[in-house]
Amino acid sequence: MSRLFGVLGGVGVMVLVLAFPPSSGAQQTPATPATDGYVGAEVCKACHPNQFESVSQTTMGKLFLKHPRNATEARGCETCHGPGKAHVDAGGGKGVGGLISFSTKDPTPVEQRNAVCLQCHEKTARLYWKGSPHASRNVACTNCHRVMVQVSERRQLAQPTVIETCGQCHIQRRAQLMRSSHMPLREGKIDCVTCHNPHGTATDKLLKANSVNENCYTCHTEKRGPFLWEHPPATESCSNCHEPHGTNHEKLLKVSKPQLCQQCHVESRHPTRAQNPRTRFVFNRSCTNCHSQIHGSNHPSASGRFQR
Repeated sequence: MSRLFGVLGGVGVMVLVLAFPPSSGAQQTPATPATDGYVGAEVCKACHPNQFESVSQTTMGKLFLKHPRNATEARGCETCHGPGKAHVDAGGGKGVGGLISFSTKDPTPVEQRNAVCLQCHEKTARLYWKGSPHASRNVACTNCHRVMVQVSERRQLAQPTVIETCGQCHIQRRAQLMRSSHMPLREGKIDCVTCHNPHGTATDKLLKANSVNENCYTCHTEKRGPFLWEHPPATESCSNCHEPHGTNHEKLLKVSKPQLCQQCHVESRHPTRAQNPRTRFVFNRSCTNCHSQIHGSNHPSASGRFQR
């Protein structure tokens, strides 16, 4: 305990100040990040003016170089590439000073490069990145995104659109989109990330919803049901009959009718032999001439599940 004596207006005043050590639960001022090894973005600009000007036009460049939200972002170029002092002292050059270049020839392991991005982008859509199909195949963040150059309008993608970015690897799916029956991706109404989360999910095929059907029901709500008479293949998975990336058959069907139906429904007790062209059994050679509600029906007749 210390005593402080003062005189105020000629009257002696004694103030007692109790000095206690700060409690363990008291809020502490955050420590300032160490600056050892960091030289600042202006030093980087002196040798890399073109790269500095390019990144200044991107979303991350505008944030880090002009409006940093914390001490880490205020480091600018060194936030991602690492401390530059050793690089500067050695006179610069590729591979000098232990900097991470993020190029395809960079010897730094992909996991370590991705960790740099994940130090900021680790929540929301990236929550399931670790252990995801892309992470397990050593896909680098820079395979799909560009930080130094503004290529796309959004998301700093490596290609102008999501479809072109995903199409770098998923060539078969990109080709399917060019078929006559396709989802409206080419028209720009949806894109790959409408159904998939490329950064990882808890479901199969990186689907955003819990199942294929739940994913489809986000748009095709009229097929959800519940129905009095359900069609088991449709209830199990929409992909039993449809190929969502595109086909050459109507309504994204995998096989044309009636062959699609006959994969499960045997031909017995149905008139499959040649008939008079005027009969309803062979008109357009389609099972849906009679069974039109193939996703499910609420028809009151128990004897016919999928009535018109």
